[in-house]
Amino acid sequence: MNRKYNYEVLSDEKGNPIKAWTVGVPFEDEAKKQLKNLAGLPFVHKWIAAMPDVHRGYGATVGSVVPTVGAIIPAAVGVDIGCGMIAVRTTLRAEQLPDNLAPVRAVIERTVPHGRTDNGARNDRGAWQDAPSMHREAWARLKPGYDAILEKHPRLGRGPDLGHLGTLGTGNHFIELCLDESEDVWVMLHSGSRGVGNRIGSHFIELAKEDMRRFFIHLPDADLAYLPEGTEHFEDYVRAVEWAQEYAATNRQLMMDSVVQALGASQLLPAFGLKDAAVNCHHNYVAREHHYGKNCFVTRKGAVRAREGDLGIIPGSMGARSYIVRGKGNAESFHSCSHGAGRVMSREAAKKRFTLEDHEKATAGIECRKDVDVIDETPGAYKPIDAVMAAQADLVEVVHTLRQVVCVKG
Repeated sequence: MNRKYNYEVLSDEKGNPIKAWTVGVPFEDEAKKQLKNLAGLPFVHKWIAAMPDVHRGYGATVGSVVPTVGAIIPAAVGVDIGCGMIAVRTTLRAEQLPDNLAPVRAVIERTVPHGRTDNGARNDRGAWQDAPSMHREAWARLKPGYDAILEKHPRLGRGPDLGHLGTLGTGNHFIELCLDESEDVWVMLHSGSRGVGNRIGSHFIELAKEDMRRFFIHLPDADLAYLPEGTEHFEDYVRAVEWAQEYAATNRQLMMDSVVQALGASQLLPAFGLKDAAVNCHHNYVAREHHYGKNCFVTRKGAVRAREGDLGIIPGSMGARSYIVRGKGNAESFHSCSHGAGRVMSREAAKKRFTLEDHEKATAGIECRKDVDVIDETPGAYKPIDAVMAAQADLVEVVHTLRQVVCVKG
């Protein structure tokens, strides 16, 4: 272990080192293997940073920070492009919340489409059938960029776009009401670029794989397929991924505005306002940055930018604390921190291991779904958030500690 910084170093003769902020948290062998394959690529700049929530992912390792010069790996960004968090502190106090929070949860569920039905087709309850005017106006601002992408890649238009703008999705996406250490009420949510981002990610991952086959480039893992800078597909991908990140941030802001407005109009709560500007941050994205003397592309898959002074959000699981943090600007991590607690087991393993009774106990006192369809999101499926925060004490400082009282899942 490096004694100046709280990380471990993984290295072999085949590639760049991996600096892993994983002291005191689980770090499975499959994730280490994935990272070593990634670190072996010649265009990786300096090293790869692994955050304490690191775990094996589809295509690339969740909790990885990958700086590259001259190429981008689309699978290292993934298909949930721009996924991230937004949180805002309200003027509401804990004592002003009703004893029964079920009606509050119901207001949120009625306000924001969530989940998925009809295989995502026309009658999907997680999409708008008729988007509100606020959402249509936001889409009008996004549409010119989308149309420019579709001119060269028309297949990306085969699916929902406006229909998903301002909607939650499924899986680990959520909307929560939380209380901080001073008993102030916060609204916090987690989502990304929805179906359109998935189409963009999947499309360019396949294009990268096709290019590898065309140029007879053999990789230890097909998901390491990359797009070299200066090529047509590279430029198209950068344009598309930056647009998807804008869509994702807009998606979160629309949901936040809708939830705050709906709660204010519900008559379930006293009149309230907002205390602070929203913290809105990506944790699945690529950005142009400068590190160690080089302009590079930094891909964060399940990681948040944490430059000195940057505010970020690190959520726990359905029954664990979450944190508003301020970055310390640690250069060794490429100014990054974790994006959450990180899974300690797969969804299938969680469904087999935990019972509904286990889930009910783990989420006691929280107004949330307590059914078998959310067992894969139960707190025991995730790493202990306290250990994750301790492992990255040199990356961020805690500004607020939040505990949820309402959680809406798709």
